[in-house]
Amino acid sequence: MRIHPLAAALALTLSGLAQAGTVTIVTSFPKELTDTYRKAFEARHPGIKLEVLNKNTKAGISYLRETPAGQRPDVFWVSDPSAFEVLGRDKLLQKAPDARNPKVPAKVGNYPINDPDGLYYGQALSGYGIMTNTRYMQANKLPAPKEWADLTKAVYFGHVAISSPSRSGTTHLTVETILQGEGWDKGWRQLLQIGSNCAAVTDRSFSVPDGVNNGQYGIGMVIDFFGLASRSSGFPVDFVYPSVTAVVPANIGLITGAKNPDEATRFIAYTLSLEGQQLLFDPKVSRMPVLPYADSGLKVPAGYPDIFEIARSAKVQFNAEVSEERYALVTGMFDQMITFRLKELQAASRAIYDAERKLAGKLNAQGNDLLKQARDLAYTPLVSEADIKDPKFLALFRANKQDVAVAKQLTGMEEAWNSKAKANYAQAEGLARQAAALAR
Repeated sequence: MRIHPLAAALALTLSGLAQAGTVTIVTSFPKELTDTYRKAFEARHPGIKLEVLNKNTKAGISYLRETPAGQRPDVFWVSDPSAFEVLGRDKLLQKAPDARNPKVPAKVGNYPINDPDGLYYGQALSGYGIMTNTRYMQANKLPAPKEWADLTKAVYFGHVAISSPSRSGTTHLTVETILQGEGWDKGWRQLLQIGSNCAAVTDRSFSVPDGVNNGQYGIGMVIDFFGLASRSSGFPVDFVYPSVTAVVPANIGLITGAKNPDEATRFIAYTLSLEGQQLLFDPKVSRMPVLPYADSGLKVPAGYPDIFEIARSAKVQFNAEVSEERYALVTGMFDQMITFRLKELQAASRAIYDAERKLAGKLNAQGNDLLKQARDLAYTPLVSEADIKDPKFLALFRANKQDVAVAKQLTGMEEAWNSKAKANYAQAEGLARQAAALAR
């Protein structure tokens, strides 16, 4: 059948109009949050529809890199500021000055809320902490942890959950906060001990709060809004901010080569407006606004945390550039030493805890020396602080992984870490068993 040219032109025009009325958002945020914003924005702007593509942070970055300009989605909206550093470096973000809200302060603590170059804006503020199921804790007679270091204790073995930082931007921020707060070597030692106490390393960040809510796990390492939202929904949970925490913005930005930049800018502006910021207090969302509580017109629920106060007392001044520079290194190490070797790491710690109990209070130099060797093997990172001070070493992890030689070198390095971790944990378990056998 021959289509009349006028009909074809009309179809194209209508298609273009429909396309122009749709803003596509790439985000890692849960459906409860995106649905809240979608319904409110579409009610305010009935001619614009929001389409949400839910992807974890790493997958979202890859998607933007692989999509040609003119076909890309419009808005990128995630928690991890390192992701925006990457996109800015790759020229995948463009300025949207009309979206800026001048009432947003320049900083939270000492951390800039908006990008100094205007490529993205802080839309909500987040801290990172410890979520507990109070019934689980009571049933298992567990003390409530207050600091990350508490989670290294033997009493929490098998009771903790964390998601993989390579799969979750918020978990990457938690891991990086510990590394920046404690230092590289001490921070990794702490992370390896916490990892050994984990019942699971999940693929997605929301699997951790879901597991804490239903009592599958007693303790979860999470971004604050997971704990606050669960508590608002009536689950038997508590949430605490450790002293070693950071408060950073969850950002939103306009994508270079977006299909509908004008409508996308209107959405970004809406999320930063008083109405858009008020939505953060919705119990299903439970996030912290970038607008300060005083003199902003916000209606703050009773008992809601003041994130600006928390930021003033936080011990970590988060450095997003450092985080971005070593992102691939940190996530790769975590997976090879913890995620993919969790059973072996658990076995090593189980043997170490057993030896500690049997040697407690006893003067047994040989046993204690073996125990120290076991701990060092199990909890020493495979990449040292001296290694990361080498610019050439770090540059490898920022190189183009499409390059066959680079990919081969990185794969070989990660395989070596995996094998070394397995061998170290087996040796640590053996030494701990020897130490336990010496207890009299």
